[in-house]
Amino acid sequence: MRIDKKKLEEFIKDSGLVSKSDLEMAIVEAEKSDSDVANILVGMGKLTEDEVRRIKAYILGIPFINLVGKKIDFDVLSIIPEPIARNHNIIAFKKTDTELEVAMLNVDDLEAINFIKKKVDLKILPRLTGEDSIKNTLLQYQKTLKAEFGDIIQKQSQSLETIPVENMDNISKEDLKKIAEDLPVIRIVDTLLKHAIIQDASDIHIEPMEDKLLVRYRIDGMLHDAMILPKNAAASITARIKVLSNLKLDEKRLPQDGRFKVKAEDQEVSFRVSILPVYHGEKAVLRLLKESVSGLTLEVLGFHGDGLERIYSAMKRKTGMILTTGPTGSGKTTTLYTLLDNLNEPSVNISTIEDPIEYQMPRINQTQVKPDIGFTFSSGLRSLVRQDPDIIMVGEIRDNETASLAVNAALTGHLVLSTLHTNSAAGAMPRFIDMKIDPFLLVSTLGVIIGQRLVRRLNDDGEKYFLSKSEITSLGKLVDLDRMLFFLRKEKIIGQTETWANIPFYKPKVKEGSDGYAGRVGIHEILPVSSTIKDLIIKNATSEKIEEQAKDEGMMTMIEDGIFKASQGITTIEEVLRVISE
Repeated sequence: MRIDKKKLEEFIKDSGLVSKSDLEMAIVEAEKSDSDVANILVGMGKLTEDEVRRIKAYILGIPFINLVGKKIDFDVLSIIPEPIARNHNIIAFKKTDTELEVAMLNVDDLEAINFIKKKVDLKILPRLTGEDSIKNTLLQYQKTLKAEFGDIIQKQSQSLETIPVENMDNISKEDLKKIAEDLPVIRIVDTLLKHAIIQDASDIHIEPMEDKLLVRYRIDGMLHDAMILPKNAAASITARIKVLSNLKLDEKRLPQDGRFKVKAEDQEVSFRVSILPVYHGEKAVLRLLKESVSGLTLEVLGFHGDGLERIYSAMKRKTGMILTTGPTGSGKTTTLYTLLDNLNEPSVNISTIEDPIEYQMPRINQTQVKPDIGFTFSSGLRSLVRQDPDIIMVGEIRDNETASLAVNAALTGHLVLSTLHTNSAAGAMPRFIDMKIDPFLLVSTLGVIIGQRLVRRLNDDGEKYFLSKSEITSLGKLVDLDRMLFFLRKEKIIGQTETWANIPFYKPKVKEGSDGYAGRVGIHEILPVSSTIKDLIIKNATSEKIEEQAKDEGMMTMIEDGIFKASQGITTIEEVLRVISE
């Protein structure tokens, strides 16, 4: 729905919102820069973006809708999943048997319109709206979800068969199975799982306490209380989860691990289940693993600049090793799968050995280890190299034998991708040496090492501020300020003359139903194993010396990458320091 430039200029003039002289100035500037007059006027502060949308709506003959303060029916609102609504600034607000009205900031977003059309099979009627309408309506997702799912669960929990606490250990397997197949229990667990998926939780914690059952979700790396259920629901819910995971119902003294899969919101989600005996019963933790990672890019994960180029360079090699390092939950596996997605071409044979298989990928041969029958990473890797692979992914290097086999595979004509638990990229070398790998083998195989953490991503409406002199001094104790300015200028984040005093940073704007953050992004350090670093490895240098040399060669450390992203408004300095100090 393109609007003729002359027509737009005429309507802006007729609107009386800007003076004649300002409009003429904007027209001249637009011709010079081949830009839109409306955008120039917004940049000059003479028009707001919402005023421009109202003018465009009038020209296009599309109604302009104001949703501020309007309560939208949850059944209509939830037609568009919250992540789609947030990413595309689109809200479903009115539905008939044949049509669905959607409010948008940009009616040219055909991708979003086509997605909704396929989902609902209705005629889509796009309407323009303002930013305040979108922001206010997005908050309704959180409020409505809690109310909707909370009501369902509370109602169903009242129907549960009450089991006295003192009898919990004496319930027979048959009785537990009967309880687990009770309709209210099925509804409660299904609702909990669906709620967690919609909330984009990474984990569900179901924790029995003395007088209640606490359910918590981990969202963007932080645990949040989701709901409190009656204590009598504990045995029933745990039994239901055990049935879904094919675990022993009558085993309450030993930990158990299992897995099951559900289909929700047009995607398959695997749940990795861990059940552990605790003082007041059994605690269940469910890890949510979305089955598809296709379409992710290294740029979306937060890689940029020279570090990104170093990864692409390592991926072009036919042999060697690419490692991702970091603690549990730092996004290492997602990075590996994204690398595999980039490398996945018809001309190569890719095989993986994993525990567990977290994402299913087409055209990749994925193998799950089973330690209980002796099928470990090391035995699986031995078999993999006989399968004529070009690229091998080892889920994790945990022991000497797996490390030795992975290094040998990288030496003998394979590109090997794997993860290692270390605090930094430079810490990978001493870790390998601890696992009895000779330094001369490391220098022949290691290509690039990625150290990473995940930080929470700021919402679009963060509060802008500038660092005071004391804050700049404090920041200077954590990072080299001149070195950071060099990186920011090199990637054109700031101008050549800008200093720390005039670089804007942002703080989260906390509102009801939102802590100011949404989603997570990686902060990274990418260490290429150069000839000088190879010399240090041969000399058994410490990780500190290796890191210093990598910094001299232009590596941005994790904390520097965090400050870099904070200066872009992607996250906050406080969030970076929280994650780095963990």
